[in-house]
Amino acid sequence: MLSSWRAMKLWKRVFVGLGIGVLIGLGLHYGLTEIVKVVDGEEFSRGQVIAETWFKPFGDAFVYLIKMLIVPLIVTTLVSGVIAMGDPKRLGSLGVRTIGLYLFTTFFAVWLGIIVATLIQPGSGMSEIISAGSGSSDTVVDKLKSAGDAKKSLSEYLLAIIPQNPVDAAAKGDVLALIFFSILLGVGILLTGDKGKSLGDFFESAAEVVMKITMLIMELAPYGVLALMVWVMGMNGLGILGTMGKLAIALYLACILQILFVYGGLIVKLILKLPAGRFFFGIADAVGVAYSTSSSSATLPVTISCAEHNLGVDKSVAGSVLPMGATINMDGTAIYLGIVCMFAAQAFGLDVNMGTYFMIALSATMASIGAAGIPSASLFLAVGLLQGVFGIEEAQAVLIVAFIFPFDRLLDMMRTVTNVTGDVAVASTVAKWEGQLDEERFRAPPEH
Repeated sequence: MLSSWRAMKLWKRVFVGLGIGVLIGLGLHYGLTEIVKVVDGEEFSRGQVIAETWFKPFGDAFVYLIKMLIVPLIVTTLVSGVIAMGDPKRLGSLGVRTIGLYLFTTFFAVWLGIIVATLIQPGSGMSEIISAGSGSSDTVVDKLKSAGDAKKSLSEYLLAIIPQNPVDAAAKGDVLALIFFSILLGVGILLTGDKGKSLGDFFESAAEVVMKITMLIMELAPYGVLALMVWVMGMNGLGILGTMGKLAIALYLACILQILFVYGGLIVKLILKLPAGRFFFGIADAVGVAYSTSSSSATLPVTISCAEHNLGVDKSVAGSVLPMGATINMDGTAIYLGIVCMFAAQAFGLDVNMGTYFMIALSATMASIGAAGIPSASLFLAVGLLQGVFGIEEAQAVLIVAFIFPFDRLLDMMRTVTNVTGDVAVASTVAKWEGQLDEERFRAPPEH
């Protein structure tokens, strides 16, 4: 029995934990309804008390493990991601065009996420739920509004990105400043050449170590999700599921729009002047692997094969542009981070002006560059963005992520499909600009 459980894919175990947690939580919420506790005039049933007392601490422990990795994950993956671009002298026109296209599609993606989230309002009505167990909801919301109002100036936003002391920024968990410094450090290592190689090797090794630790912690995810779901459902019942459904709809809709209109319409049809249907048919294998694994890195070999054999992208372009894309092109992640930021703003009733929109877009674009190509990595980044953009306290930011996490596998699958599709669209475009795209093969049906 135990061996069969361990042999099961992690995402399947997470869904099992989620399902069991939902059933136990609903059983507590609707089965043990006797009122046994009153706090500030609010009544709590026996089932709610059990969920709060016996299950929430285990869920909190899992969340604390996630919090522990936020700073090292951001710094190491960003620095190593920039280093992975290679020698700047060798990038030439291919590198400039590639990076430019990746940044363009990513920035467009996060704005799409913001717009869709603004229209669908997935965070509306979440204040009471998120505040459960953390004190008076009015007090929490008022405190968050004050923190959010403290950073409205665009100039203040931009200045806050530049760390006066990177070590102090790391100690305080100032993620936006860490993102800026980490990207700059990676560029500096590249420009230094051989003398900076040892430091580059250190960060690349550190990134691998942190990812291994991350995966070890993710092995606890089924149990952490179970505890969190018992707490969430035990305290709130079925009411929360409607809001989570709205979040999933917002993400899937934004990702589908990005894939169809930005990649298929704008890039393939207008820029490349090639059939979008053939493009999507040609990357079907990569899309299938991406959706099932939720990992851009794991999908990379299939992505390269589809680009070369089905779309006629030259090997030299596919072999350089696509690995770079798996590192820095995270359009699905950018969409997700934009939606999560709007989700938090709506949940707490925070005012969002054009300066805030711009800061969300810029921060999500920068953060997505460093998102590790492993499942649920963007959730670690979301905590920092919520703190940096809105001034939300770490505990509240983590709580929002904790509510989303049990459903994240379903969301991550679509994010990865978006990332991989964007990688191939950019690779095809760069190949055509470099005269290294076989258009006859692109137009022809795939070989398999």
